[in-house]
Amino acid sequence: MKLFENNPIPASQTLKVFARLLSYPDAQLRAHLDEMQQVLHAEATLSVNRRGELDALIGALKRGNPLETESTYVELFDRGHATSLHLFEHVHGDSRDRGPAMIDLTQTYEKAGLYLAPGELPDYLPVVLEFVSTQPPREARAFLSEMAHIFNAIFNALQQRSSAHASVLGALLELSGEKAHAVKVVPDETIDASWEEPVVFDGCSIKGQAKPGQVQPIHFVRNETARSNANAAAHAGVTP
Repeated sequence: MKLFENNPIPASQTLKVFARLLSYPDAQLRAHLDEMQQVLHAEATLSVNRRGELDALIGALKRGNPLETESTYVELFDRGHATSLHLFEHVHGDSRDRGPAMIDLTQTYEKAGLYLAPGELPDYLPVVLEFVSTQPPREARAFLSEMAHIFNAIFNALQQRSSAHASVLGALLELSGEKAHAVKVVPDETIDASWEEPVVFDGCSIKGQAKPGQVQPIHFVRNETARSNANAAAHAGVTP
């Protein structure tokens, strides 16, 4: 059975290819790279230049050492915020708003008759693209357009890292009707720094309350009894 079935919706198969190209490059994915490339050229929904960039990505995945390819993927997408494929991380971070947003997106999928597999998160870009591939052209384009600013941020971060995967995000921007533009990429915090505990009694900050290295102000507040005693001592010529 073919990986991609015939589907009359424009760009639907291309979106399925993107979902797979952004997934972990295991043996199963690598076994279907030729077929993915054929789909991209057969559907021809992208510009010639963009298809050329995607050809280069597919070629790199074909030629690369499997272990190195998998290691590079993990380093690129699983160990950094700027290149994270979990879209709500770019919008909500670790705030409480992320939970309700996850629920809303899951319900959107279920209304369309699609259900997540165990362990899948609804904001994971390959999952999002699988859903968008099932939608009519107008709805699909509108859905992509809503997320274009996130695609652009990830695109810039991937370009900064000279990753060929940037071509997929550039293609998504193209399908959404938006153009890539430069944005400031905030450097990712190293894993060691993100897990670093503050030195005991060396300031009172913990992560989330202050930026690393920020000076912590200490405020002394006198109560009324101490203030009265100090005033009395001053009048008596005694230094408190």
